Amino acid sequence: MAQPSLMLAEANESPAAVARLFSSEAEVISEVGTWLRDQPPALVTMAARGSSDHAATFFKYLMELSTGIPVASIGPSVASVYRRPLRLASAVHFTVSQSGASPDIVALQAAAKAGGARTVAIVNVADSPVAREADITIVLGAGLEKSVAATKSFITSAATLAAIVGAATRDEGFSRALDALPEALAKTAQIDMGEPQQILAAARSLYTCGRGTALGIAMETALKCKETAGLHAEAFSMAEIMHGPLRLVERGFPVIGYVQEDSAFDNSREAMGKLADLGARTITFSSKLAPGVSVMVPSTGNGLLDPLVALLPAYRLVEAVTIEKGLDPDQPANLLKVTETM
Repeated sequence: MAQPSLMLAEANESPAAVARLFSSEAEVISEVGTWLRDQPPALVTMAARGSSDHAATFFKYLMELSTGIPVASIGPSVASVYRRPLRLASAVHFTVSQSGASPDIVALQAAAKAGGARTVAIVNVADSPVAREADITIVLGAGLEKSVAATKSFITSAATLAAIVGAATRDEGFSRALDALPEALAKTAQIDMGEPQQILAAARSLYTCGRGTALGIAMETALKCKETAGLHAEAFSMAEIMHGPLRLVERGFPVIGYVQEDSAFDNSREAMGKLADLGARTITFSSKLAPGVSVMVPSTGNGLLDPLVALLPAYRLVEAVTIEKGLDPDQPANLLKVTETM
C-alpha cells in the first residue's frame, strides 16, 4: 500500500494539533482575550502572507461579528519597502506567520510597535524574530511541516484566532463550540469525497466562494487548488460571485461553496442554487443539505466556526485530485515545472 503524501498525513494531524494548542496555550490566549475585553482597542491590525493571510481573513469576520472591533490588514511593504511610520495608538497588532522570520513581517511588527500598538505573534516556530519581539507570543505547536502546502499550521492558526475571540467575548455557547472543534475535525475523516474528486479531476478552472468567516476558507481552498493540483482557482464572496464572475460560469464549470449555518445561510444556499441553475457543477460544504453535490460536514454548534471544519475534507479533496492528475502534492506544481527547465 502506497504511503500517504506528507500533505495528507499532516492535514490529518490537525484535530490533535488543535486539541494540544487549546491545552498548552490556554493561559496566554486568555491574556490576549483580556486585553481585547478590558482595554478594547479602537482597531485591530493584522500582518500575514499567503495561507496565514487567509487565516487573518477568517479572524477578521469572526472578530467583527463577535465584538464589533474593526480589523484591518496592513501590507507588509508599507514598513519593509516604503519604510513609512504607522500611527496605531490604542491598536492591537497581530502577526500570523508559520516561520516568524519573514523580513517584511518582522519589519511591519516593529513599525506597529513603534506606532503605539500592543503586539501579538502567532507562530509555529517559538525561537523566531517575530516571536522574540512581540509583547505576547502564542506558539501553535503544530509540529514540523515538510510538505510545501501548509495545512495543519493553517488550521491551528485559525483555531488560535477563534480561541482569542472566545476569550475576549466569554460567550458560553462559543466556548462550547471551540471545545467541540477538535472532535468535529476528527469526524471529517468519515466523509466520502469521491464525487467531488471526479468533478475537480476533469476541471482546469474553478471558483470557490463563501460569506463571512467562510470567505477566508474559500481563499485558502483556491490557493491549495493552484499550488498543489495546478488548477486555476479564484475565490469570491457569495455576493461578489453573483456579478462579474458569473460571465465565466457555463455548463460544467465547478464551483466550491462554503455554506455555514449562520445569518447568511439562506442567501448563500440561494446563491449556490442559482449557480447550479446556470449549469455550474456545485460542490457545497455545509452541515445542512445544499444544492448540487452536498458535502455534509460535522458542526461545532456554531456556524461561524464550521467553515474551518469543512476545510479539512477540502484539503483531502485537493490532495486526492493532485495525485490523480499525476502531480506531487508535497511540492507546488509550478516548482516542478521550474525545476524541469533549470
